[in-house]
Amino acid sequence: MKACLIALLVATLAWGLAPVGAKATSKPLVYPKAYRDHTVDVYFGTRVQAPYQWMENLESRKLARWIIAENRLTDAYLHDLPLRAVFYRKLKQIWNYAKEEPPVQRGPWLFYSHNTGIQNQSVVYVQRGPHGKPRVLLNPNRLSPNGTIALAGWEPSPNGRYLAYELSVGGSDWQTIHVLDVATGKNLPHLVRWVKFSNVSWTRNSQGFFYSRYPEPPSGKAISQRLANQALYYHWIEKPQSEDRLIYARPDHPEWIVEGSVSENGRYLFIDFQFRITRNELYYMNLGNPEKPDFDGAIHPLFVRDDATYTPIGTKGTTVYVQTDQAAPMGRVIAVNLAHPASTTWRTVIPQSNSVLVSAHFADGRILVHRMVVAKSRLALYSRNGHVIRSLPLPDGMGTVGGISARADSPNVYFAFTSFLRPGEIERYDVPKAHSSVFFRPDVRFDPDRYRVHQVFYRSKGGVRVPMFIVSRRGIRLNGQNPTILYGYGGFDITLTPHFSPAVATWLRLGGIYAMPNLRGGGVYGQKWHEAGMLSHKQNVFDDFANAARWLIGHHYTSSSHLGIMGYSNGGLLTGASVTQHSHLFGAVYVGHGVLDMLRFQKFSGGEYWISEYGTSSKKKDFKWLDAYSPLQNLRKGVCYPPTIITTSTDDDRVVPSNAYKFAAEMQHDQSCPNPILLHVATATSHIYMPTDKLLRHDADNWGFIGSHIGMRESFRSTAKKGDQIEF
Repeated sequence: MKACLIALLVATLAWGLAPVGAKATSKPLVYPKAYRDHTVDVYFGTRVQAPYQWMENLESRKLARWIIAENRLTDAYLHDLPLRAVFYRKLKQIWNYAKEEPPVQRGPWLFYSHNTGIQNQSVVYVQRGPHGKPRVLLNPNRLSPNGTIALAGWEPSPNGRYLAYELSVGGSDWQTIHVLDVATGKNLPHLVRWVKFSNVSWTRNSQGFFYSRYPEPPSGKAISQRLANQALYYHWIEKPQSEDRLIYARPDHPEWIVEGSVSENGRYLFIDFQFRITRNELYYMNLGNPEKPDFDGAIHPLFVRDDATYTPIGTKGTTVYVQTDQAAPMGRVIAVNLAHPASTTWRTVIPQSNSVLVSAHFADGRILVHRMVVAKSRLALYSRNGHVIRSLPLPDGMGTVGGISARADSPNVYFAFTSFLRPGEIERYDVPKAHSSVFFRPDVRFDPDRYRVHQVFYRSKGGVRVPMFIVSRRGIRLNGQNPTILYGYGGFDITLTPHFSPAVATWLRLGGIYAMPNLRGGGVYGQKWHEAGMLSHKQNVFDDFANAARWLIGHHYTSSSHLGIMGYSNGGLLTGASVTQHSHLFGAVYVGHGVLDMLRFQKFSGGEYWISEYGTSSKKKDFKWLDAYSPLQNLRKGVCYPPTIITTSTDDDRVVPSNAYKFAAEMQHDQSCPNPILLHVATATSHIYMPTDKLLRHDADNWGFIGSHIGMRESFRSTAKKGDQIEF
């Protein structure tokens, strides 16, 4: 049945090929009728109406017909927006530049991903050393003509002979692992299935790897099935999956996630066991001889109090170096003797500082430390005794380091660097020579000198100072009339940092302003900042966002009618809650793949993993704060909501699409004015994956919609001609 429903939905996407007309209609839209039933849920004596709960049945034919009608309405509306065509054309121009990821060194070989510009997916290359000749190793664009099969990740073996790579249909979190012979380019016969939320960690002998999987879900329930009983396995590449070795399982904690990682020297397996977002337990197994690992050894506990994060970064003899925020909310590095791991024996190697420790890596016998100073990257090299050796030069003081690739046995460190105005480039740093060079730098049709970035601080609830980046044209007039996008997230200890986005660059070229605050709930000031925006404190996140909007308006960057807000995933929750709490503060709203029904999110897919961040409606005290802000439950009949576009995907198995379905149906039902409330449902995409052609359309749709409703000036639309057609 699911195949039939998806076919119906795919057929509707052809509607997106229609030409663009002159202007959007100002008449009230006639929305597809969504059936409302009389379902009522009762939470601790409180009755909560749930007329669209039937939309949680993703196999429903009635739901499929409604989605088709919603997509037709949305596409017809978007086709009448001239700005959408302008945005698409300019976005494609900027997007079409070469992109690379930092290389991974295994033996003498470097493996890396490269995209020539607008390829649907990046291609994996291999070369010998930093100056070798690149060779195409894996081209995922040949796996499916329209990008429906996604390359979700890859990991070369320690000797560089094999490449394990993960494929998923539509970018789903469900993945199948394949193994490629690097020399011949041929796949080995045995696959590893039903992998989700897992890494791949090879043993030193390159004969197999550790991975995590779940039991196979019931037929037709892969998207919405509640996850439980993940376990850690070892797979021999020359044997079928049926012979894989079970390494670690915890049926006493079926909701927890387990992951295995092998130390670089191949001697130890570290097992991460986690339920809370920023806490974990850590165990280890001594594998003995790395060339003949022993899987029968005991599994020893290292950190089992579930009180902080513990991440092993490397070993030296029987000492393991661990990055942790235990007794250090900004992070530190400690050395622990595996034979005597009691906390009284820990040695602090790199102490906590006033900036957030993002990551630490062994590099040519030293420790490379990445810190964030109010969301701006800094790199420094330390000895294993914790002495500062030197700071590493970075191309820009207002940018972000990512993808650090370093090894204890290699002098070369590779990392990516980007900023709002600088597309991602790859730096190579020679540790013993203290020399930096450019490994890769793109050529982009964008002039950064015409724009400026500055960081401001504004006051929010409780007098808290919140940092915010603002990107705009140089010399822009602060007259309160500038079309402005306010983008936020605010959760899961995630820090929004400066990065180059072709969509933001296009918005800037059209004369807009882009603002990005670091809300509570994120990690810009460490764990205390995160905790100030989670559980019972989640309302702080929404208050911080609203106060960012008020600051921009009060300082004449923009006005409510010229201010659009955007958010995705937890950021979709943010914009969903913001529009229900402050319907008159914003001129337009984008709600992307958001967690919108906070009373039922934990019942589907991996939602239970978010309980440590949000709480759960099954507990009385949690229900009170969830019900107070849950976007779906706080929509009200008779309110004039600003123009709003809501997106999801039929294949989103992280934030199940019923969140968006229910929210859109209720918002359309409650809307009291002609402002449009649109829903767009994609297929063959997921929560974290879209092939480039669909991503171009996605951004043109959403930025074009927002810009059209917050007054992007007509002069910037003049290049759009009647009958223009967007390429899909």
